[in-house]
Amino acid sequence: MTTTEIIADEKVPTIEIIREFDAAPEQVFRTHVDPELYAQWVGPRDITTRITAWDARTGGAWAFANDRDGVEIAAFFGSFHEIRPDERIVWTFTYEGEPDGVALEKVTFERLPGGRTRLRVLSVVESFEIRDGMLASGMNVGVEEGYAKLDELLAERS
Repeated sequence: MTTTEIIADEKVPTIEIIREFDAAPEQVFRTHVDPELYAQWVGPRDITTRITAWDARTGGAWAFANDRDGVEIAAFFGSFHEIRPDERIVWTFTYEGEPDGVALEKVTFERLPGGRTRLRVLSVVESFEIRDGMLASGMNVGVEEGYAKLDELLAERS
């Protein structure tokens, strides 16, 4: 089983997520910019993701909603600040329920030996209160289960 590290910095309000995948950076990157693929893996297993806007290019925007048993339980939106194919994505990430809690995220795709990828996600928020609220929300379950679904999706596509 692959381990996901979730690191909260004590000095700055950030969360870093580090995870390795048995797939090339090109494949892992594609699952982050293709809306049909993204919707299949993001979030916990007990929700479905519905993409409501998706323009994966530098300067583009995105939005999606999470549904459980046909009822919307959360919605998120943001903008793509930079798309550098197979290398990095810089985007904003906002939960509609906390519109002042926008995160700036840098997602990098590091090539490893054996056709593997180390994914790093660095989220920067305005305050420790926002950061700690994100951590307390159960985001670790969504991250862990989402990445497990991503492992499955990448295995199916290889």
